Amino acid sequence: MYKIMTSDEAMNLIENGDVICVNSFLGIENPVELHEALYRKYKATGSPKHLTMISSAGFGIWDETRNAELYIKEGAVDKIICGHFGAMFSTKKLVLENKFEAYNLPLGCISHAIRAQAGGIPGALSKVGLDIFVDPMIDGPAINDISHDDSLVKHVEVDGEEFLYYKLPKINVALIKGTAADYKGNISFDDMYMSGDALSICQATKANGGKVIVQVDRIVSTPSRPRNTIIPGCLVDAIVKVKPEPRHAAYESLTGSFEIPYTQWQDWSDMLEARTSTKNIVNIPGNIIGKRAAMELKEDDIVNIGVGIPETVTKYARESGILDKVTLTVESGGVGGFPASGKVFGAVIGANSMNDMANQFDLYNNGGLDICFMGGIEVDKHGNVNAHRGPGAFAGIGGFANITAKTKTVVFCVTFNTKGLSVDENDGMITIKNNGSVPKFIDKVTSISFSAKRARANKQKILYVTERCVFELGENGLRLIEVYPGVDMENDVLSLLPFEVEIDPILRY
Repeated sequence: MYKIMTSDEAMNLIENGDVICVNSFLGIENPVELHEALYRKYKATGSPKHLTMISSAGFGIWDETRNAELYIKEGAVDKIICGHFGAMFSTKKLVLENKFEAYNLPLGCISHAIRAQAGGIPGALSKVGLDIFVDPMIDGPAINDISHDDSLVKHVEVDGEEFLYYKLPKINVALIKGTAADYKGNISFDDMYMSGDALSICQATKANGGKVIVQVDRIVSTPSRPRNTIIPGCLVDAIVKVKPEPRHAAYESLTGSFEIPYTQWQDWSDMLEARTSTKNIVNIPGNIIGKRAAMELKEDDIVNIGVGIPETVTKYARESGILDKVTLTVESGGVGGFPASGKVFGAVIGANSMNDMANQFDLYNNGGLDICFMGGIEVDKHGNVNAHRGPGAFAGIGGFANITAKTKTVVFCVTFNTKGLSVDENDGMITIKNNGSVPKFIDKVTSISFSAKRARANKQKILYVTERCVFELGENGLRLIEVYPGVDMENDVLSLLPFEVEIDPILRY
C-alpha cells in the first residue's frame, strides 16, 4: 500500500548499494525534487552511497547545480549506465576523469532490457549494436578506464544468428515523475510530455522486491480513466506531492491537452524556441545541408529527425509543402506532430500519439522508419560514422544506433569540415570561402556509432549530405554522387579527402 510522504521521508526507502532507475528523457520529466532530496540526505548523513544509476535517455536538466548532478558530484554514485549524457554537464566531465564507472548503451536497448526485467527475464536480445562500439568484439560499452563490467553486453549466437544480449543490474528503486495520484495511488501522466519507461521500470522494480517512489504535481479525489493511468497504485510505495514550477503557456502545447493543427505548429515552435533553445546562430552550411537533405522525403514517409543540423530539414520540408504529408516521430514515444528541440527535446507539438519508449523502439528496431536524418562527428572511408564521442568529450549514443540500424534510408547531415568553415550561397551557387581546420571525413573514425558493413548487409540506402557535395555508401566505401553548383570538385572536395572515393561517371563530364 502506498504512503504519501515528503521527499525527505521517501529517501529513507533508499539504501546503500541500491540500483536506481530514473524515468526521464534528457532534460524533460525528471523527478527533480526526489533527486535533490537524495542529495540533502547524502550531504547530511553520507548515505545512501555506492549507488548504481540507470536511465535509458539520461537524467540531467541542463544545470550542473541541480538535480542528480549534486549527489553524483559528491560521490554517492559508483556506477552509471545511460543512453545519453547530454543534459548532465558535470557528470560528463567526471566520467572522463574516472570518478566512477560509466557505461553507454543504445537508448532503445536499455529500454528493452528494462522491459525484459519487468517480465522476469534477465536481459534482451537485439541486432542493434552489432559491429559498432558497444559490441564487445569491437570496444564494449565502457566509457572510461575504470569501467570493466563485461556483463552488460554480450555477443551471442541464437539459431545460427548473431545478437547482442543486453543485461542490466537488478533494479530495486524507481524514481518517477507523474502528473497526479488518485486516492487509490494510481498515477496519471496527463500533463507530462511523455511516459517513457515508467510502467516497465515500476514493474521491474517490484519484480525485484524494490521500492517505487513517484513525484506528482497534485493528489486528486476523482480516479483517472483507466486508459489514462500509466502506473497502477498497487505498484507504488511512496507518493511525493511537489508543487510544479510555473512555466510559460507555450509549454502547454507539449502536453497534448488541446489540438494543435499543422498550420499552428510553427507558431508554437517559435514560442518555445525563445525559451528552450540552446543555440541561436545563423548556420549557412547547415541550411544548405538541410535544404538538400529534405529533398529525400517522400509523401507518407515515417520519419525521425535528429538534433543539430538535421533539424534544418523540417524548415525546408515545410517550405516544399511535404512536412504535413509525412509522419514525424521522436525517440521518447511521440508519433505525428512536430518534435520540439533545445532543452525540451523529446516533447512534441501536436502529437497524434505518445507511446511507451520500449514500443517506440520496437518500431525503430524492426525497420519501421522509412527515412531518418542524423548528424555525425566523423565519417571514414568505409562509410562508418562516429556520432557519439569527440576528442576529450562525449554525449552518448542515445537512440542513434537503434534509429540507423534498419531504417530504409539514412541521411547523415554533416559539414565537410569544421572549426573555421565559412560558406556563402547566392542563387544556388555555393562558394567555399574558408575550410575548417578539423576534417570530418577521415581515414578511420575514432569510435563506430554506425556500421557501414551492417548497412550494406541490410541493403539500406545511405547518404552523406554536406554543404558542398553528397556521397552515398557503395560496395567499397564512399561514392561521390553530387557536387553542388559553384563547388570545384577537385579543389573543394577530392584534394581534401585523405582517401580515394569512387566518383559517379556523370560528374566526370
